[in-house]
Amino acid sequence: MTAPDHILLLAGTFEARQLAERLSSTFPGLHLTVSFAGVVRDLPDLGVPTRIGGFGGTAGLAKFLEDESVTLVIDATHPFAAQMSRNAFEACSNCRLPLLRLERTAWKPLEEDRWEPVVSIEDAVSALPSASRAFLAVGRKEISRFYPRSDIFGVARMIEPPRQPLPPQWELVLARPSSSAEEEMSLLRKRGITHLVAKNSGGERSYAKIEAARRLGLPVIMIDRPKLPRTKTSTTVADTVEKIRIVLASNRS
Repeated sequence: MTAPDHILLLAGTFEARQLAERLSSTFPGLHLTVSFAGVVRDLPDLGVPTRIGGFGGTAGLAKFLEDESVTLVIDATHPFAAQMSRNAFEACSNCRLPLLRLERTAWKPLEEDRWEPVVSIEDAVSALPSASRAFLAVGRKEISRFYPRSDIFGVARMIEPPRQPLPPQWELVLARPSSSAEEEMSLLRKRGITHLVAKNSGGERSYAKIEAARRLGLPVIMIDRPKLPRTKTSTTVADTVEKIRIVLASNRS
């Protein structure tokens, strides 16, 4: 009897969770493992085997793929989780396994937007003018890059507190992004924000802050996505499921 296909889903986005649920219902009997980096402690119960934490680089991931007889890897990590995406590409290449990426479409500026595109966190730090009041939507891992800017006031929103406390004069907002542009506008107004700093994560769930900045006429320092290795890529859960269907059928032929 042929062993069932084993898919490793590298999660880290809302779409990854949607995909996990779709795979369980679409392919009964499929062996699915969902892997989270473990950055956020409040992880959902998806009803499938779940692992938390890193693999130990490319070599560690390749060993996991071989030991667990993985037949397909889905990279549905955050668009800025570049190292994990690179590790997945190299490990799948070394193990000769198919790799699919689920990557939501990047945001595009509208005519009314006041974007200042930058290519890195370091460039975003430098782009903030002195005495600005910045809303820093960059996540807990990289917020400390802005700490040396003692000439600005920062409001940082994240789900978990940062490892290094914010500078004394700054403000920490522990919350998920609101889906309401009106709520985001209220937050920006109350803090007297003059600049928004954001990663171009794409998707609808955190777009409200971009719309709020547009409606308030605020400049947005937009950090471009990192360059990732080229592989088969889908922008929706539905399209990813169809590509998975093709791969699984090919494995059985």
